[in-house]
Amino acid sequence: MSKSNISMDDLLVGQAIEAINVEDIVEGTIIAKDRRELWLDLGPYGTGVVGGRDVEHSAKDLQIGDVISASVIDAEDENGYVLLSLKKVAREKGWDELESRFKNKEVFGIIPFDANKGGLLIEIDGVRGFLPVSQLSSENYPRVTGADKDEILHRLNTLVGRTLMIRILDFDRREGKLIVSEKEAQREFTEGKIAAFKVGDSIKGIVTGVVDFGVFVNIDGIEGLVHISEIAWDRVDSPAKYVKVGQEVEAVIIAIDQDKLSLSIKQLSDDPWQKEIAAYKMGDTVDGKVTRITPFGAFVQVTPVIEALVHISELADDHVIDPNLLVKVGETKKFRVISIDADQHKLSLSLKSDKPTVEPAELVPEKTKKIKEAPVAKSSKPVKAAKKPSEVDNKSGKQ
Repeated sequence: MSKSNISMDDLLVGQAIEAINVEDIVEGTIIAKDRRELWLDLGPYGTGVVGGRDVEHSAKDLQIGDVISASVIDAEDENGYVLLSLKKVAREKGWDELESRFKNKEVFGIIPFDANKGGLLIEIDGVRGFLPVSQLSSENYPRVTGADKDEILHRLNTLVGRTLMIRILDFDRREGKLIVSEKEAQREFTEGKIAAFKVGDSIKGIVTGVVDFGVFVNIDGIEGLVHISEIAWDRVDSPAKYVKVGQEVEAVIIAIDQDKLSLSIKQLSDDPWQKEIAAYKMGDTVDGKVTRITPFGAFVQVTPVIEALVHISELADDHVIDPNLLVKVGETKKFRVISIDADQHKLSLSLKSDKPTVEPAELVPEKTKKIKEAPVAKSSKPVKAAKKPSEVDNKSGKQ
């Protein structure tokens, strides 16, 4: 029995009335209401008052005569009223409702009330939660070059006050944790759309983001990525030089991974590398300009399309420790073609002489030299045995 559900008959037969305490849940009937306060008839406990933001946020739809529950925050104030709050009761009911939605994987709308650099702050039925940036749909995800946090926050703030369709991703009443996802809410829609695509299809989409590693494209609500290596056949240093946000682009699907598409713009046109490399063969001498030097060698521009590698071991006949000692960025040299891999777009060059190297004898390690023994003279006569000392002495007449 609720503490306020005690009738006059109960009082007449001596029903004991327990004192109410802070955090107790009581039930009462609304007897008066204005913009700032709400008065409840609590029966034997007198009159309860709900005030402040509780009225603004939780009592908008309540009418005089409604029976509601509230939690006690002060059993008796200076005026003799019971101070009440609707938040705790609303929050408990909210958790019950959210638990049901979580179990049923329900998709429903929410309106973010604030944003931080990590995502959007929300409140559902009195329960506060969070929508992380990573769980935004591809349409609302803030694609920002250089991951500028201030720009990300600026874009997230444009979503505050807008209705977003979400699904509960993580729910823990005990920990007070509520994480929601816009991306998950669109998963079934996305998977249905993805099923209609196949590798090799040509598509058109709108550029939603340009970042250091590529370009994001929206294709009717589906997110696709054009990696920097798939933007153009020539070497791309900055994707922003090729496309802009809002621009419509055409691409071909080169891979499908769950709810994401991998796209290529360059594969819609012929590969100029294959056309130009056909003019070269092993052993050819080519002119090339050094464009980059790394610890493992130097990159050389042979044509506007073809860039080749001169491995450190091919920079000189002798052992090379530092490529910078032999080549400089910007200088042009003659190189010899030593390897062509057309499928992998790889051309290998060399600065070494094309004649086999003969090692000087003095550089051959001592242990690899053959040690020749002096020839032993052969004789056809048998070797006589050495005479005994006594025989020599007898012949000489010595006693």
